[in-house]
Amino acid sequence: MQSERVFRIGEKMISLDKAIRLVERVMELREQGISQQEAAKRLHLDRSFVSRLETIGEIRKGNRVAVIGFPLANTDQLSDICRAYGLDFYLLLNNQERWDMVRDQQALDFFNRMFELVARLREFDTLIIISSERWYHLAEALLDIQIISINLGATPIREDCFIDPECLINNIELVIAR
Repeated sequence: MQSERVFRIGEKMISLDKAIRLVERVMELREQGISQQEAAKRLHLDRSFVSRLETIGEIRKGNRVAVIGFPLANTDQLSDICRAYGLDFYLLLNNQERWDMVRDQQALDFFNRMFELVARLREFDTLIIISSERWYHLAEALLDIQIISINLGATPIREDCFIDPECLINNIELVIAR
């Protein structure tokens, strides 16, 4: 059982969960085609607030998408999806492959390869990263692009994880549709 996340700010008690529910409701109304003005009216908000919410969460315009994921059990299936959508770059590794990449190189070569990867990823509008939360935060710190995370769990993840192909498809389609 999880309790409401509440913060005290001066004299006020603020419910983070209540705020999240309201933001989700705004997005649901907007996704249904309701105007910003009407959504704001229904939820007793200012239209400018609805606009700001959309700006904060907007995925950058453009559709160059890269996908990175590890450690994955169904890399072949996920690679087929990336190819079918014509993605220019995807790197999907199982646990053995990711450790082989580290072990099979000198430290300086590996370091250079990682920075080349970062430089390449900066060419894209969006990165879909399938990994533990730790790697999402690292990518967010290194890249100035929109990042969508498919979280595999807490770090470290030592075993290959199966990803429902529909999950990847849905994320790719959401990004490309924009």
